[in-house]
Amino acid sequence: MAPGNKKAPFVPEQKEGKQVDLESRTVLPDNDRANDFLQLVKSRLLNINQWDTIASVPVATFVLTDAYGGEAIKSRPKEGDHVRIDIPGPGPAIGDGYDWVVITDITDVTDQFCAITLQPAQNPLKQGDDIGHFFQASASSTLVVERKGHEVIARYHGRNEVTNTHTDSTLDNIRNTVVGISAKLGLSYPQWQGLLDGLLEQPNEPHVED
Repeated sequence: MAPGNKKAPFVPEQKEGKQVDLESRTVLPDNDRANDFLQLVKSRLLNINQWDTIASVPVATFVLTDAYGGEAIKSRPKEGDHVRIDIPGPGPAIGDGYDWVVITDITDVTDQFCAITLQPAQNPLKQGDDIGHFFQASASSTLVVERKGHEVIARYHGRNEVTNTHTDSTLDNIRNTVVGISAKLGLSYPQWQGLLDGLLEQPNEPHVED
């Protein structure tokens, strides 16, 4: 499990760089409905290949791969799997045009919450030590869905967001600087907030009067 803090043990500790915290909430009629909805939200959270479809404001596309960057995995993700991210604009050469992250933690407690943490990673399809992402390896993105009584909450926690400008490629360093600064200035907000809102979108159903 990723190191964390007392409030949220599955969220890495903030030590350097930028910190981002976003949230979306919805209230259900009762505990049973809230629990049923939590199960739906958890299934959406773990369906990484559909994050761009789930997001109310899709910006990037996400593809779940195995630990070696192989074909998209259709089953539940697990720690050690990689995620290939395609964001608008040119991607890093070290990532073959994509940004790469690895799943470092999945914490799932039935009827309570589910959390998944992603951290920048090397391109699993290439040899070398360079990180194929615009943030350094110490950065993390943690998505949490949880139920508190009648309420279901989706949260995003970005930690230690430091731009990755230490690769062997000058062009990648320039690209990462531009993308990293844009993310720090809030341009990644629509992507993550849109995903949180999409996770909590309730299925259409007939309205029942009390």
